[in-house]
Amino acid sequence: MPKGYIIGHISVHDPEGYRDYVERDTPILLGLGGRFIVRGGASETVEGESGDRHVVIEFDDYETARRAYNDPEYQAVADIRRRTATSTIILVEGS
Repeated sequence: MPKGYIIGHISVHDPEGYRDYVERDTPILLGLGGRFIVRGGASETVEGESGDRHVVIEFDDYETARRAYNDPEYQAVADIRRRTATSTIILVEGS
């Protein structure tokens, strides 16, 4: 079965507030079966526009990734990200 992914392209405006989001979202997403494959680190946008920070979280399948993103506890914490950063969040099914 193909894996599922939550992919985030993020531009942080409030680093201190965003740190609070990271500290809170990590245990929630891990508890929902997520594995952080990419979290920050060096990156280079070679075509198009993108954020300054990139995150890839892997799940056992697409539906598990979708349920994790829509989880009420995660969504409550995601409001911190929405206040402290501009984000594009994508749900993707692997091959």
